[in-house]
Amino acid sequence: MFGLGLPEMLLILVIIVLIFGASRLPELGRGVGEGIRNLKQSLRDEPAEEEKKQA
Repeated sequence: MFGLGLPEMLLILVIIVLIFGASRLPELGRGVGEGIRNLKQSLRDEPAEEEKKQA
């Protein structure tokens, strides 16, 4: 994954926990998940909208 090994990933995780705090990590993960879900949904819906415009 981008040339990162386990030690680098653990270091990044520790830095994230220090910055955001352990209690805010679930909120952060939920927000990122919703953002990805919305992006995928908008990419799926876009071609359908274009077909409606052409008709």
